[in-house]
Amino acid sequence: MTQEAFLPGEYILDELKERGWSQIDLSDILGYSPTVISETISGKRIISIKFAQALAEAFGTSAQLWLNLQNAYDLTLASASKDIILRRAKLYAKAPIREMIRRRWIEKINNIEILEKQVYKFLEIEDINDEVKFAHAARKSDDYKTKPNPIQTAWLMRAKMLAPSAPIKEKYSDNNFKYIMEELTPLRLEPEAIRQIPGIFSKYGIRLVVIEYLPQAKIDGACFWLDSQSPVIALSMRFDRIDYFWFTLMHDLFHIKNRPDKENPLLETLVIGEDAQPFDEKPPDEKRADKFAAEFLVNQKELNDFIVRHQRLYSEKSIIAFAKMNEIHPGIVVGQLHYKRAFHWKYFRSMLTKVREYITDTALTDGWGKIVVK
Repeated sequence: MTQEAFLPGEYILDELKERGWSQIDLSDILGYSPTVISETISGKRIISIKFAQALAEAFGTSAQLWLNLQNAYDLTLASASKDIILRRAKLYAKAPIREMIRRRWIEKINNIEILEKQVYKFLEIEDINDEVKFAHAARKSDDYKTKPNPIQTAWLMRAKMLAPSAPIKEKYSDNNFKYIMEELTPLRLEPEAIRQIPGIFSKYGIRLVVIEYLPQAKIDGACFWLDSQSPVIALSMRFDRIDYFWFTLMHDLFHIKNRPDKENPLLETLVIGEDAQPFDEKPPDEKRADKFAAEFLVNQKELNDFIVRHQRLYSEKSIIAFAKMNEIHPGIVVGQLHYKRAFHWKYFRSMLTKVREYITDTALTDGWGKIVVK
């Protein structure tokens, strides 16, 4: 608890009251202007050595008494300031405060107590030293064995906070999973068809939220459960590409289908991109999720045959023809060829159509100028 600071001016007022003097009287006695007296009493002006000597002569005390009162007040303020600095430093280490304020997840406030309460409520903790507990399966660029860093945690907790607002028409049932897949399959062809996905998910009890990525978070998506019948998929759209979108979505759908124990440790791994974690280094569930997503995007046997036939001699024409034959968008084919390292990531990138505008048109979205008040 911070020590209370007492203004030296309060003691000056006590001396005046005891003598029945006014501040104007003291001004006349000391030979200082009324403004100097008023500002000293209110704390706007410090007690200098010269002023302390004048007070000592007027009140019959020592000059050191008034200098000590000023020093004690200054030290108390300095101690309080140090305490606030330390508390702010801990908060900024716990969460990306500036970014959370910019995104309006918390309010900008100077009062450290109120700021702490906001952050604790956001992270669902009671003390700065508490560990944030949120069972989920997430995909990010870090080693899957590591816990989410503070930036990733903030993104995940925002997703958890907004998830109940995502509409659903009925409770989720594993029995309906095959119907979800059937309705998603024809949407792979046209980017604009992605707009239908939130409606399909809502129909079958899956909540979908899109939370704009936080700088340096390197998190692609997550799935979690609000309760035993309320699965949630959260996407960051860190990479605005059709292949990335579909792979991320289907990877998370696999985790819903296989219902990881909500109390188990987190499952974390990056599945696509130049910094993707090697397949062999991933845990079994992540490997199965990768295979599930890849097989949904394009028949893997046919894709492997396509790779063998072309022996690294690819062209846009051949990719488009293969995509048309499989009734999928060419960008999905390119993404899978990148994933299989059939050619370098820099090739055919123009075919990786952007799709963020389509999903944010219909999904509950927080970011890119859209703010969900919660």
